[in-house]
Amino acid sequence: MDTLNIALLQIAPGPTLEENLEKGLAACKEAKDLGADIALFPEMWSCGYQIYGRPVEEWTARAIPAGGGFARAFQSLAGELSMAIALTLLEEHQGGPRNSLLLFDRFGALRLSYAKVHTCDFDVERHLTPGDGFHVAELDTAAGPVKVGTMICYDREFPESARILMLQGAELILTPNACPMEINRISQLRARAFENMLAVATCNYPQGVPDCNGHSTVFDGVAYLPEEEHSRDTCILQAGGGEGVYLARLDLERLRRYRESEVHGNAYRRPAQYSLLTAAGVDPPFVRADRRP
Repeated sequence: MDTLNIALLQIAPGPTLEENLEKGLAACKEAKDLGADIALFPEMWSCGYQIYGRPVEEWTARAIPAGGGFARAFQSLAGELSMAIALTLLEEHQGGPRNSLLLFDRFGALRLSYAKVHTCDFDVERHLTPGDGFHVAELDTAAGPVKVGTMICYDREFPESARILMLQGAELILTPNACPMEINRISQLRARAFENMLAVATCNYPQGVPDCNGHSTVFDGVAYLPEEEHSRDTCILQAGGGEGVYLARLDLERLRRYRESEVHGNAYRRPAQYSLLTAAGVDPPFVRADRRP
């Protein structure tokens, strides 16, 4: 009962919302058949993150409401399967669409709604509305209550994203993704898990999807065990490039024991010395003309 089974839906999107609805529902059912407690989609599943190389008016028109039929179908399925679903979508939003995640629990209730905070403003994501903060929800699962937060793709490149989720109590961070996962980006995820003593589950699109290559991962954040002389590999799953549903088994009891005794995380921080982290200014060489305030 202390093992949380996380399914990464590393699947390729179709060209239409209807195809992604059908394929997404089928992938969730496959995840449940594998024993999953949570199913996680890659970034912006409703449109397959197909926002590059086309007019802005065309892809922004594909935004859908968070309470619309697409989302409600997955919400209903979560209750039917008794499995949490982390659904991603290009969300219709006043002032411009958002890159969003909706987390439905195993009873079909919406437990968390999150919009990507660190939009890629150096490219077409400048037309998205950034989210207004990071949030954590307690998710009722077959393994018991789990505190879950989320960050989306580029969010992971800022240590503050995972840190603030840890400070809010997160034990698991769900991270939808849509970019090539190579050694440095994977190392970022490893670092976020290690330095915050929590699990990070990342779902990417498979190879064959433009600018993506699979390699979805789960890091459990447990670097040291009393019975082992040296540190251990915190990666409990790394998928290959191919399309599929991949299941990771997260030992919650071990993670919680580790969080109660190890030295990372929050115990020895010196927040009074970190005031510069919240300063708004940008100095050379980091000045960028397309930066939003």
